[in-house]
Amino acid sequence: MHFTAKTSSNGVVERNFTLGDVPGVLWSPAAGVAGAPLVLMGHPGGLHKKTPGLVARAHHYVTTCGFTVAAIDAPGHGDRPRNAQDEEWVAALQNARAAGEPMGLIIAEYNISLAERHVPEWQATLDALQSLPEIGPEAPIGYGGMTLASAIGLPLMAIEPRITAAVVGGVFVYDALTEAARQITIPVQFLLPWDDEEIHRQTDLDLFDAFASKEKTLHANTGSHHHVPWFEVEDSARFYLRHLGADRPAD
Repeated sequence: MHFTAKTSSNGVVERNFTLGDVPGVLWSPAAGVAGAPLVLMGHPGGLHKKTPGLVARAHHYVTTCGFTVAAIDAPGHGDRPRNAQDEEWVAALQNARAAGEPMGLIIAEYNISLAERHVPEWQATLDALQSLPEIGPEAPIGYGGMTLASAIGLPLMAIEPRITAAVVGGVFVYDALTEAARQITIPVQFLLPWDDEEIHRQTDLDLFDAFASKEKTLHANTGSHHHVPWFEVEDSARFYLRHLGADRPAD
């Protein structure tokens, strides 16, 4: 892991890094405690590791909970160029959306490919983060993110025992995701945009039902595909505090 830039403001230290050809960012408290919980945050499809909503959530977790937060760009997103196959999938999605045609099969193929490539990258990133003295191998690990971040996060959580709590949701559902959910037993908070114009709510309800977790909570809110009320961000912080532990409670 190679750190390339560092800034600090409002009690949050932001460090850009690269791990091989994967760019990422690490946010941490200016006066943090070694071994504090670490939250891995995925970004939505078509966006990147520093999309404003993700940065706002990261800053809230850092300043309110004392967490460290990390994000990396998925293949073909942010600072990573798309390969030829990715370009074909993106063009097919745009054409299908413009024509009002079904997109499910295209999304499934594209997301499965992204997950196959990105899950090992997240695991390598986690290895590198745990080697940092301010994080260490004993820091509790959480995962968070919706849409594409969920499509990648579920396969990751299904095979990665270091992740012990997650906030996900609002995702196109296909068989591979349902199978991954059946293997996930950690506490899950699932966010459901009730009025999503692209994802039928019943498919996400079925996915929620598939999780093998003994503790899982469904939070449904009126709104569209990308609408997550800020109070859900605050509640997710309390969820992570409850399951990852911290030195001080959330407000």
